[in-house]
Amino acid sequence: MATTRIGISGWRYEPWRGTFYPKDLPQRAELEYASSHLPVIEINGSFYSLQRPQSYSSWYADTPADFMFTVKGPRFITHMKRLREVEVPLANFLASGVFNLKEKFGPILWQFPPNFKFDPQRFETFLKLLPHDTEHAADIARNHDDWMAKRVQLKIDAKRPMRHAVEIRHESFLDPAFVDLLRKYEVALVIAETARTWPMTQDITADFVYMRLHGDKELYKSGYSDKSLDRWAQRISAWQKGSEPADVERISPKQPPTSKPRDVFCFFDNTDVKLRAPFDAQTLMEKLGIARRAPAAGDQVGAASTSARKVARRAPAATRREVAEEESAPDPSRTRRGEHRLAKSDTTPRKVPRNKSAAKRPPSSRVAAGKSAAAGKSAAAGKTGKRRPTRVVSSAGSRAVRSRRTAASASRPRAATGSRRSSVRSS
Repeated sequence: MATTRIGISGWRYEPWRGTFYPKDLPQRAELEYASSHLPVIEINGSFYSLQRPQSYSSWYADTPADFMFTVKGPRFITHMKRLREVEVPLANFLASGVFNLKEKFGPILWQFPPNFKFDPQRFETFLKLLPHDTEHAADIARNHDDWMAKRVQLKIDAKRPMRHAVEIRHESFLDPAFVDLLRKYEVALVIAETARTWPMTQDITADFVYMRLHGDKELYKSGYSDKSLDRWAQRISAWQKGSEPADVERISPKQPPTSKPRDVFCFFDNTDVKLRAPFDAQTLMEKLGIARRAPAAGDQVGAASTSARKVARRAPAATRREVAEEESAPDPSRTRRGEHRLAKSDTTPRKVPRNKSAAKRPPSSRVAAGKSAAAGKSAAAGKTGKRRPTRVVSSAGSRAVRSRRTAASASRPRAATGSRRSSVRSS
């Protein structure tokens, strides 16, 4: 039976605390609370860096039995490698723990930057790589980099279908050949409303529909009026039933590949205002006749939260910290070597001083010694002539980035609490 799921893109936003989230709700319980009110959430942290198997296991435990996640594919593949030689990065992503979501593992979203143009050959090469079931995905995951050996999950609980969706932002994709290519490999074309910043097309290319609503008047900021939500509700109803809305805008003159009922995934990403997304999602659910999810009586975060909190308390402190950083700072890797450096620094345990006298020194002296050593290293680095790479942000459009960093740097979020992002972002 085809279902419609309305949700949000990410869940860790500081300004939601006291508005969508109760004031006294612990941060670690935010996913539990959000999933008790909405049936699906898009995981964004996987876009910025490889997550860990423990994180996916914790998210699985924190959510109700009928809940579902969609997972955003790494920007290392789409923005940095730009689909060139991505076999191993794809294996790393699939080995990073996504199988721990089990039956809650929904579509994978592949988002491309605004200056990425349609290259039929390169794009088809990428589409050929994408697995359409977990057994095939596990086979690909076994080709992961050696540095990931201690942080992989290759075991699957069952053979399950896998879905993929592609979000484009360059006008060169407005080509019927692109639609034909997606239909050939059964990959959905994301219907993305971006306040007319980037193209929005509504071609149906798979047996499901994937939507991202970033704002109808102002990108990432504007909330949706009742009139706008009524219009989207009518469109969703048509797509879910297997037909098309009367005001459909398509690239290809060809009809959708099937008229059977379709699953629909719709995400609100108007999160820069930080207050609208969950409420717009709940309002759209009401307009579609989808019953609101509600926590169990007497429990702030629903029946699933009690067992999930027990799991979290039993987990090592380091694991709880990793799980809490789902929307953490972006992955600094720019090459596979960069990925390796990240992994080493992320997994190497902190060294304990061997010198007993050093260990016995009072904390203040140890801190002072550490600062002195850091200052010495900084001075030494200056003498060697090393300098930080220049950050160049591409202009809107397709200006080339002449820096060691790629155009994805333009979308790098601020290293701030939760998932705050800069004014130029990729979400």
